[in-house]
Amino acid sequence: MLFSFLTSLVEQYSFLNVFKYLTFRTGLSVMTSLIVVFLIGSPLIKLFSRNQISGPIRQDGPLDHIIKKSGTPTMGGLIIIIGMFSGTILWADLSNIYIWVLVFVSLSLGFLGFIDDLLKIKFENSRGLNSKLKFLGQLIIGIITLFILIKFSNHQYLLNLYFPFFKNLILQLGLFFIPFGLFVLIGSSNAVNLTDGLDGLATVPVMLVALSFTLISYVVGNSIFSDYLQIQYIPDVGELSIFCGSVVGSCLGFLWYNAPPAKIFMGDTGSLSLGGSIASVAIIVKHEIVLAIVGGLFVLETVSVIIQVISFKLTGKRVFMMAPIHHHFEKKGWAESTVVIRFWIIAIILALVGLATLKLR
Repeated sequence: MLFSFLTSLVEQYSFLNVFKYLTFRTGLSVMTSLIVVFLIGSPLIKLFSRNQISGPIRQDGPLDHIIKKSGTPTMGGLIIIIGMFSGTILWADLSNIYIWVLVFVSLSLGFLGFIDDLLKIKFENSRGLNSKLKFLGQLIIGIITLFILIKFSNHQYLLNLYFPFFKNLILQLGLFFIPFGLFVLIGSSNAVNLTDGLDGLATVPVMLVALSFTLISYVVGNSIFSDYLQIQYIPDVGELSIFCGSVVGSCLGFLWYNAPPAKIFMGDTGSLSLGGSIASVAIIVKHEIVLAIVGGLFVLETVSVIIQVISFKLTGKRVFMMAPIHHHFEKKGWAESTVVIRFWIIAIILALVGLATLKLR
């Protein structure tokens, strides 16, 4: 929006040429989303508190959760999404189809999560939307997203799968791209949702993944850098760094309110939207496997739940004291802040490992 307007004035005012630089606009996107979140955060938290928009706390969790977290407002994902939308719409090139794909994914999954949160609040239980209906909603959104990419993106590399650490190892997925893409998108949205169980636990890892893909998007969309790093150059995907920057800014601003002790939770509104958004970026820039590395903490949390469920169904015994695994460590006596900070450290290490794959080929 602002990008198009300002660049149209370049001939009259040459100094406006700076807005053509992707790095400059990415910085503006970060700052815009950060400022928007700061501006709307406190008023919305007060509004949610006044109207008792708070989700139920798991009764099988640590006792201090029930005592300390009851009554904390939820649906803070609305704050994040508004920030993301503001930074993206103002500074991205809106003629780029990928930007609209990401806007669609973030808003539609956010709406699905919003319905889930509303039902939890209405019926005062942690179940929310029926799991089958929730999965169906994610499936429909995923299919629409992949259809748009296949039909309108003119992305000749979309159906390929690229492996980190190897220059020439490329798997042509063909029609298998659709189930694979759905697995990545739905899996990522649910993984972030599972991780969002402690104050600030999911916010920082999402921010680190978004920050990593800000760089990856820029490099993949730049012919000079991609050639130097020997990764596949994909035209027009550099613009995704604007969207990723808005995610970074929104999460950074939201952390101000979500840091322990949290004044608000992001809820499914935020976690589903963020998880699906970063997955969509990874699919477009063809770094799905790198997403699993950079977002390894989300993978760990999801695998812990899968192991727990399978073990209990087959043997009647639990591997962990409680799943997802962050609750296991709480049950073992770790303070919530200790779990959160140590998991942040793991997320930082994994982000660095994921970024190292750009060079190690």
